[in-house]
Amino acid sequence: MQSCPALFVAAPASGQGKTTVTAALARLHARQGRRVRVFKCGPDFLDPQIHAAASGQPCYNLDLGMCGEADARWRLAAAAGDNDLILVEGVMGLYDGTPSGADLARLFAIPVMAVIDARAVAQTFGAIAHGLATYQPGLPFSGVLANHVGSPRHAEMLRASLPAGQRWYGAVPRDAEAALPERHLGLLQAAEISDLTARLDRAADHIAATGAGELPPAVAFAPAEAPALPPRLAGRRIAIARDAAYGFIYPANLDTLRQLGAELSFFSPLAGDPLPDCDAVWLPGGYPELHAAALGGRTDLWAALAAHVDGGKPLLAECGGMMSLFETITDKAGQTHAFAGLLPGAAVMQQRLAALGMQAADLPEGRLCGHTFHYSRSATPLVPLLRAGTPDGREGEAIYRRQRLTASYVHFYFPSNPSAAAALFA
Repeated sequence: MQSCPALFVAAPASGQGKTTVTAALARLHARQGRRVRVFKCGPDFLDPQIHAAASGQPCYNLDLGMCGEADARWRLAAAAGDNDLILVEGVMGLYDGTPSGADLARLFAIPVMAVIDARAVAQTFGAIAHGLATYQPGLPFSGVLANHVGSPRHAEMLRASLPAGQRWYGAVPRDAEAALPERHLGLLQAAEISDLTARLDRAADHIAATGAGELPPAVAFAPAEAPALPPRLAGRRIAIARDAAYGFIYPANLDTLRQLGAELSFFSPLAGDPLPDCDAVWLPGGYPELHAAALGGRTDLWAALAAHVDGGKPLLAECGGMMSLFETITDKAGQTHAFAGLLPGAAVMQQRLAALGMQAADLPEGRLCGHTFHYSRSATPLVPLLRAGTPDGREGEAIYRRQRLTASYVHFYFPSNPSAAAALFA
């Protein structure tokens, strides 16, 4: 068994501040010289970027649905052997989803600290804490941290409301200068927050003044080995778009491609980089609609991608990557911009969320799990190769294929089936 101090940071709902608290904890312990590994429960791309900046290490996803139990077991075991602290940030509310963050914490016996936004609550704080601790049996619930507290008197009122025996981790004051800025898909990407380090340090200072700043107890993780992958992509170079427009990339996906033997070549469409010499291309999701003026002018890149596909080479385009391959994108302001035109049709941004949830696609290459999360809708005359499915059996996103071009709103998690991922790029 490998033992390592570990803490699961949860909340009763989204928007309570658990990302800021988790990042602050990581920053605090990293400043003290500890090696910290942060995991994000669920399929999020944005929170892990913040945690990577705070901890100085990549943040990996843990999800019993998308990633699977075996994937979580070996990642936690490896982290326990190499680090001084493991932090896991939950997803949405503690019990939301099937499986939920609570299921993950219970499975691995990771103590749960609940972050509760106290801006508009007094004694009911204790009822919320009691409910989180007792709603399901067997949860290793540790205690609560009050967030966005207005005054010392407010903090004492919250503390006094707790049931007997429940741990009070302390109170974090309201502080706009420690908050993390947001947009429609969640937090801003880490590289877009110019004062991120200062914000993280400020948040870490607040945490240091609470009991949450103490090193949590050690948790024993059973030994588990990472899967051995055959070098099916040896000698293959994969060009990967990576910048503010195409930043939705799981670190585990990059690791999987490298373990399969691929050479990865990153390029920035926003910076004007040409398409690298390559055997395959991955155009990940992101925010192409926010950079439409710059990307619309990249006719050289779109022509190179068209020649790449016409030459029979693989191209995987996910969500924002797929949107970029349509003829036009209409942004939230109603402005329509010309894009690549490799696929007929248009993507139009909506004011409300268009789709959210786990999905899996039974591709000809094999079954790949992933998730979808987007505010746009696409109209195309293309007939889908197939449709992904949801865990409860509903029809999901369309998967389009033109020669070796595969395009969809689904963000695939390559470790869910490395063999299928390899076949997409082979």
